[in-house]
Amino acid sequence: MTPDTERSSSVFDFNDKLRQQVKSRISRLERSTLPTDNLRHAAVAVVLLAEERNNQACFVLTRRSASLPHHRGQYALPGGRIESDEAVQDAVLREVEEEIGVRLGKEAVLGWLDDFVTRSGFCITPVVIWATQSCTIRPDPGEVEAVFKVPLWDLNRPEVPRLAPMQGSVHPVLSAPLQTLGHAIYAPTAAILYQFKEVGLHGRSTRVAHFEQPQFAWS
Repeated sequence: MTPDTERSSSVFDFNDKLRQQVKSRISRLERSTLPTDNLRHAAVAVVLLAEERNNQACFVLTRRSASLPHHRGQYALPGGRIESDEAVQDAVLREVEEEIGVRLGKEAVLGWLDDFVTRSGFCITPVVIWATQSCTIRPDPGEVEAVFKVPLWDLNRPEVPRLAPMQGSVHPVLSAPLQTLGHAIYAPTAAILYQFKEVGLHGRSTRVAHFEQPQFAWS
């Protein structure tokens, strides 16, 4: 199957029907929460928005600034640490505005996916957010080197995910080869996106917290 065939067979239009489907499917997930004791609690956003040229539904992926002290240059979902006095949805909406300049209200939140503990000591709560059709991305150059709108058809290809063995672990490393980027991204970001694909796009209660992360993701 050629890339053009893949696109045409699995395009997701950014419309209210998709919004309602994703929200309904996520609401049926019996979400797995994890204790945050001795971990730093963070939230990341799977931000869904439209590609202006053709109204295809996309998610936002960033590449972290090379000037950041940790995880510089890595691909990530918008998000960050939750302050002690913040609710999860307040924190993730704040981070989305700070990182990519998109201001959204609480009504934009469609739901939550499973918590994911990283080897770098974070408990990440993923939040799925529906952005307005006319929103403009204005990334903060101090935090974000580049922003990518990745079409959902790219995430929905059968090549996603890819699993590879990891020495010293019974669980494989999960990655997501994306045509939009021309290469793969890795867990934890790839694992969260894979669960969004399974739950939000297909209604399958797939778990991902056991998948491994490559060493560069936490070193």
